[in-house]
Amino acid sequence: MKLYAPSTIKEIREKHGFRLSKSLGQNFLTDKNIIDRIIESSDIGPEDLVIEIGPGIGVLTAEAAQYAGKVAAVEIDRNLIPILEETLAPYSNVTVINQDVLKTNLTELVERYRGKGGVKIIGNLPYYITTPIIMKILEDHVPADSITIMMQKEVADRIKAGPGSKTYGALSAAVQYYCTIRQVAAVPKEVFVPQPKVDSSVLKLDIRKQHPVELIDEKMFFVCIKSGFGQRRKTLLNSLTGAAGLSKDAVREILNAVHIDPVRRAETLDLDEFAAIANQMTEHIKNHQNHQE
Repeated sequence: MKLYAPSTIKEIREKHGFRLSKSLGQNFLTDKNIIDRIIESSDIGPEDLVIEIGPGIGVLTAEAAQYAGKVAAVEIDRNLIPILEETLAPYSNVTVINQDVLKTNLTELVERYRGKGGVKIIGNLPYYITTPIIMKILEDHVPADSITIMMQKEVADRIKAGPGSKTYGALSAAVQYYCTIRQVAAVPKEVFVPQPKVDSSVLKLDIRKQHPVELIDEKMFFVCIKSGFGQRRKTLLNSLTGAAGLSKDAVREILNAVHIDPVRRAETLDLDEFAAIANQMTEHIKNHQNHQE
């Protein structure tokens, strides 16, 4: 059974009386070439655990199951569970978990199902929660090797963007801190059922074993990024004022100490410069506290 064929999708929907949920952003992929590219770029081995986010009717799941040691598919829509039980019946190495991925302890999932191999995360993410899902995986330090996912092209462009670009922002800096990024495929909207309004992209995010910058305090690094981009039209002097309780004079002193012009904006900074500011902020606060004691 070709699960990706529009006729098969229609047949399954009619058989089970399944109605697509707009609120859950359900769009089923019908292009076998794209499916193959996702699976190939994920580099799934016979002892690997694959965690799939949002299996839908099991199109990607069935393909992954042929290469992986184990597949754990997390699906929020309980109406899809009986369909998945049917479509994935031939694969004894697949477990479907009816949960909201944003409320799922993925590290616990890895510990429960991991074999001797690596951990690969795949999925066709609902557009409206793509960013929260990616950041949950990264901020929770889920022990995975890579994340190969389809997302709205606009979000993919933001993730890939570099300093100086209009699309470069807090998401770009955060994902680039945790991962190296590779574009796998451009996906036109015409290859989905139903057809969404926008095109998609598949990115592979290889999770770094070692971060690209040295930090005294990782939390301060992200405070710096979020504050800097929180009001992106403002200069660094203004956008960082108030961050971690720092006064404007303190921010000016910090920026001067790391030789960064206070009138620059966050969108012009690379990760090294954000790290320099964050480390200087940490040192400044520490010195201030010592003087008070």
